[in-house]
Amino acid sequence: MNVRPIAHADAEAVAEIAAADEEALRGRPSHIRADDVRSWWTGADLAQASWLFEEDSAVLAVGWFQIWGEIGAGVGVVALGAKGRGLGGTIADRVEACGRAHEVKLLHTFVLPEDAAARALFGARGFREVRRFYEMAIELTGPPPPSVVPDGLVLDAFREDDAVAFHSATGDAFSENWDFRTMPFEEWWQMRRGHDADERGPLWFVVRDGDELAATIRTEARSAGGFIATLGVRRPWRGRGLARALLHRSFDEFWRRGLTRVTLGVDSENPTGATHLYESVGMKVESSMLTFEKVLG
Repeated sequence: MNVRPIAHADAEAVAEIAAADEEALRGRPSHIRADDVRSWWTGADLAQASWLFEEDSAVLAVGWFQIWGEIGAGVGVVALGAKGRGLGGTIADRVEACGRAHEVKLLHTFVLPEDAAARALFGARGFREVRRFYEMAIELTGPPPPSVVPDGLVLDAFREDDAVAFHSATGDAFSENWDFRTMPFEEWWQMRRGHDADERGPLWFVVRDGDELAATIRTEARSAGGFIATLGVRRPWRGRGLARALLHRSFDEFWRRGLTRVTLGVDSENPTGATHLYESVGMKVESSMLTFEKVLG
């Protein structure tokens, strides 16, 4: 068996084993694609903190570690034909070693609720379940209703000179969320710059109130459909329909591009009641993901 760092060119193979695992656990087709996997790696140092296990050119398992603020996060996937060979435990050990080497206070990992073996593996290593996140989806069957914002406010496409305000407004809107950590602007902008639009049009939108940004939405156009990465409304502007307006504007953009499936992830205990908002625009809970946590002394 050969072990090497993950390369971005491995995204297709990683997507295949992750999709097959999800399909086996959930008994329905998976929508995981290579560009989803690449988005998972955003912010990860694959050269220094990732592992791909292969045998006879077949990928058996992958794992990686990254840091978000004071929290370390580890992810691992084992191919269906390679389960029971100790690879999941090996990845878990390497993730924890990375966390200790970087002196993070908390270590997180993510498990499908249907995966009893993974839940047992992390439970035996001192992790506990701390949160459940939903993946919600909608299959668009036509253009959404027009986006409407109150008089005096303007729904507009993001402009590059909005970058600092966009980062600040999004952080402000998410400040009450569980486990939220603000990434320094320079680091965030280096990661996100140039992703606000493509040759087909804008992907990020804002609601302006004069010189201030009242609300923001950041989306991605992926091969399997549109993805709502972040949606936030700052507290003084809540209850005025801004989140709904931004969702409809994004749905309209995806519909125009021929992307009829739109997904997002949401904390099941979100304090702003986001799940109810998403249901009100036609989105439904499709699946969930568990976050497990371990305190590293």
